[in-house]
Amino acid sequence: MLVACATIAAACSSSEPAATTTTTTTTLAPVTTIATTTTTTTAPTTTTTTTIPAVEVSEAINGLPGDEATIDRRVVSVKIDNHPNARPQSGLDVADAAFEVLVEAGLTRFIALFHQSDADFVGPNRSGRPTDSQIMSAMAGGPFQISGAQGWVQRIFREDDINVVYDNGQTTWRMPDRPRPHNLYTSTLLIREWADERGWPDESPGNLFAYGEPEGYAGAATSVSVAFSDTSFSNWLWDSETEQYVHYQGDELHQWVTDDGDVGPVAFDTVVVMKMRRYIARNPAGSGTSLPTVDTVGSGEAFVFSEGQAMTGTWERPATTDMFRLVDEGGDEIVMPPGRVWICLIPDTETVTWETEAAAQETDSDLWD
Repeated sequence: MLVACATIAAACSSSEPAATTTTTTTTLAPVTTIATTTTTTTAPTTTTTTTIPAVEVSEAINGLPGDEATIDRRVVSVKIDNHPNARPQSGLDVADAAFEVLVEAGLTRFIALFHQSDADFVGPNRSGRPTDSQIMSAMAGGPFQISGAQGWVQRIFREDDINVVYDNGQTTWRMPDRPRPHNLYTSTLLIREWADERGWPDESPGNLFAYGEPEGYAGAATSVSVAFSDTSFSNWLWDSETEQYVHYQGDELHQWVTDDGDVGPVAFDTVVVMKMRRYIARNPAGSGTSLPTVDTVGSGEAFVFSEGQAMTGTWERPATTDMFRLVDEGGDEIVMPPGRVWICLIPDTETVTWETEAAAQETDSDLWD
């Protein structure tokens, strides 16, 4: 995959896709989904029944099977910096799921979710935003580690009963070889201990989405470009060898790093994109800095990219305490295979584009144009 990533990175254009690009899809021949079938062979005195097993789905946030003890426990969430000076980040290689959300200056930050997984080196850890509270409200009281937040944003967390862990010197520390403020790190193990000491809920929020055997793919999606702003693009290339989407920030390969210095590409099984109303959140008292926010309650366009294929539909969410529900054009719930999932919450004025394998081969170096 490293050879493939190197080839792709060299082929990518240095220019970013225009924010005005319209959403496009290329429909290939219908994908044939193997449904669960039963074949009965009748002998003179016996009957043999063979059933194709269904996809195994657990109650973990990403539906992957695992140890029951880790599936039933709390989710630990960590806000991760995505400023260029914060890269490469740590912990994204083992996170069970991650949200990418818009912040100031057109940049994004991540919320990494650790359910069945743990990491003793996660970061850089950064401050909270109003959108975070909307996401965390559905996490069954699991702890949310941030570096800090403006006073009026902290008030939102309190009003929404979010169990926030701030930079306290017990779950956090600073790395001297990194420049401030991009040098604060944490450990999910220490965060779990912090939550235990305070008697915070220790239960699973359940599946983030509906998992199972996918149906209704609209066609291949070998490269995906997600615009968060005029200057920030979350791009993905399907790697058929690892059967994952590899992440690029613009045309730059996104990498993770461990505390031992090991590095690798950020890659996830499924990418979910949801378009939402963007607005500016302000302190009612008038002080402090106003912050770009998206409204996660209501409905809007949704896109699912998995197994090198695309599905389109609508997201629905009655309240912030509910999980997102994705439905297709016929009103049926979109089902995706269990797997580590990356979720992009983008303004509804931005674009999502993808290419089929044939189109990608034709355009070659213009994948992100």
